[in-house]
Amino acid sequence: MRTFLTALCTTALFLVMVGTAGALNYSFTGTFEIDDDVQLFNFSVGEQSDNVILRTWSYAGGINAAGDAIPDGGLDPILALFDSSGLFIDQNDDGYGYVPFDQTTGLDWDTYLKVDLAPGDYTVAVMQYDNFAIGPYLSDGFMQDGMGNFTGEWQEVAGGSFIDDSGDQRTNAWAFDILNVQEAAMVDQPPTNESPEPATMILLSFGLVALAGFRRKFKK
Repeated sequence: MRTFLTALCTTALFLVMVGTAGALNYSFTGTFEIDDDVQLFNFSVGEQSDNVILRTWSYAGGINAAGDAIPDGGLDPILALFDSSGLFIDQNDDGYGYVPFDQTTGLDWDTYLKVDLAPGDYTVAVMQYDNFAIGPYLSDGFMQDGMGNFTGEWQEVAGGSFIDDSGDQRTNAWAFDILNVQEAAMVDQPPTNESPEPATMILLSFGLVALAGFRRKFKK
């Protein structure tokens, strides 16, 4: 069982009525302590929605849903989405075409995931690349659990952290928006899960993780 390290966070929460009644936007900001930190958020969807958007402003910065200016230079984020039982739904690495380019690296490595969700409760995890969810459940953990300096090891920098695949030293800051939902909140620890894990779902989830890993980034 991984030791979950709570991110040191400051949270900017901004609620805006959009689209149908009850659709709200939430903005969060914070920092990680080490490379394998994971920050969880719970949110709920009040009615069928094909317009729930999960996106970060960590890598290239920009103006988030709260109207706050987020500086560029933050960590290279990824995210994973789970249902109320902790079952893996989807994940995103890079939001190509939907996120801005970083001024230093010229890369667009923030996340952007637009999903069609039924009414209910969900959990989304924000991590640093390539700490993908193992699946098929949130409680199964993440690929880099226990590797607090895995980006430093990639780049052969002893004790280094928050270094992206281009070799650029990033800060430990993240910024995250959850858009068009009923409510959302940051949480401290992943929930436990006692649900059975059917073999077919295990294979499907591992396949999704493998596909998500085929990103055009190359470690040195």
